[in-house]
Amino acid sequence: MTKKPEMDQRRSLRLKGYDYAQPGAYFITICTHQHQCLFGEIIGAGSSPAQMRLNELGEIVREKWFRTAALRANVQLFNAEFVVMPNHVHGIIWITDTDNVGAYCNTPPRDAELFQSPSKTIGAIIRGFKSAVTKRINIHRGTPYRPVWQRNYYERIIRDEKEYDQIAAYIISNPDNWEMDQENPGKL
Repeated sequence: MTKKPEMDQRRSLRLKGYDYAQPGAYFITICTHQHQCLFGEIIGAGSSPAQMRLNELGEIVREKWFRTAALRANVQLFNAEFVVMPNHVHGIIWITDTDNVGAYCNTPPRDAELFQSPSKTIGAIIRGFKSAVTKRINIHRGTPYRPVWQRNYYERIIRDEKEYDQIAAYIISNPDNWEMDQENPGKL
């Protein structure tokens, strides 16, 4: 069997030997497929405070992000640590406990879009989130099987309080900095 050339070039972005299910804080960035601006627009770009105005697709992303914590007993999420941008999201995921029996609440969710994995790793959490968002957005748009997200995501293990403070400030100020954001296709 021949490997596809793009598969040969793919490397893991994960820290070798690290257990991504262990308790801690993880800074996550997920970009849209081909960096399409799908989720809304920045109002007042270049001035402070700029605001992200979510469209219906952006609202789906926000709802599914916070639904993650309701479905996974080992995850905590906070409003001040999350932002939906026109073509990406930034957030902090707190894995609080890995000793729970099963990653999901006792009551099975009625959410047909949920990707159910017993794994409690950051990878499984992000896969579930991306899958649920993609399914819901494609139903909303009537575009089955169209990709919403790029193939991977970026994560950083937050190692101390100083790093947490810097990342939280970055997330909060992201709309203010959209004009210069490397993810902004109209960057000056």
